[in-house]
Amino acid sequence: MGVTTPSDTPTAHALACALADQLHPGAAPRDVTVSFGARRQAPVEYRARSRGGPVTVFAQALHATLYGLPSDDETLPAALDALLQTAHTATAPEQKTAVLRQVAEQLRNAAEIIQRYQYRAQWDRFPDDIAKQLHDAHDQAQQIAQVLDRVAPTFSSPPSADTAPDAYRHHGPSAAAPATTLTPTTGRHR
Repeated sequence: MGVTTPSDTPTAHALACALADQLHPGAAPRDVTVSFGARRQAPVEYRARSRGGPVTVFAQALHATLYGLPSDDETLPAALDALLQTAHTATAPEQKTAVLRQVAEQLRNAAEIIQRYQYRAQWDRFPDDIAKQLHDAHDQAQQIAQVLDRVAPTFSSPPSADTAPDAYRHHGPSAAAPATTLTPTTGRHR
């Protein structure tokens, strides 16, 4: 049973940002860890336990708990080539949403890497154009990640055929298209 969330539900990334802001406003979630422990007055069975880790992991678990979404027992690959393969095989709406969210996270990581090289280009006094291009690439990667965060939840509840855009209904797979004939070539293909 797939559980869907309305588009105004915060994403796991938004929760991670809110948690990271508790350390310092504007802190990047990937730079923040959390630690939970019990107070001395807590029952003895809790006092000996503690838990901690990356804020992003706790935000995903919190998001899954609050909104009834499946937790990430089966984590998505981090390597983009493996993620591409997952995107090709994802069939469940939740899988498609998770893939887009993972791509958004990878773009945020890429933006951070680009920014470091931008700073390095400035420090090493490369031509100004190099740092400017890296700055632009950084901004574009962040913008794309934000767009993916906004649109990813849509894939958890795809529109029905009745709500498909007119352009798709008129020009989609059911539209009559001229038949194309393939002519064999004599050349070799690799």
